[in-house]
Amino acid sequence: MAKISPLMIAPPLIFGAFVLLAAVGMFRDNKEELPTALAGKQAPAVELKQLGEKPLWTDEALRDGKIKLVNFWASWCAPCRVEHPNLEALQQEGITILGANYKDDPDNALAFMEELGDPYEAVGASEQSMNINWGVYGVPETFLVDGDGNIILRIAGPVTQRELTNRLRPAMEKAAGGQ
Repeated sequence: MAKISPLMIAPPLIFGAFVLLAAVGMFRDNKEELPTALAGKQAPAVELKQLGEKPLWTDEALRDGKIKLVNFWASWCAPCRVEHPNLEALQQEGITILGANYKDDPDNALAFMEELGDPYEAVGASEQSMNINWGVYGVPETFLVDGDGNIILRIAGPVTQRELTNRLRPAMEKAAGGQ
């Protein structure tokens, strides 16, 4: 009978450990999500470039007395496609959504909205300095902003039904109660 070498067993064990870590990571709750340093603070400056004929939004739009969402997205982003129906549903409910297109080709961004719908009251292409100042490191990222322009909540990743139910709606209700 051939002797089994530890060198033969190590690769499958290491692979199994990686698979286990990946599975745990996929099904964990977002309680460990990195918090935004902006929570409770004024939203950083809005720095957008025109995106087609779409209206741009400004710093003043963040301080209009109403809660709103600021959504950073891109046409090349698969999770952005996943969250898009939820953004459209929120827009149909009367929630103001302001879009910031992230590191994207303008023609592709406009085609994305034409294909899937445009849930944004106003939208523009975010400048790199805006992405940095808002702490955006990937898309989608969505910020709940109160009527005074303060950031209440950040969702890093798609706005799924789970995020809507567990985090966004409760935060929106709390913010609406304070206005």
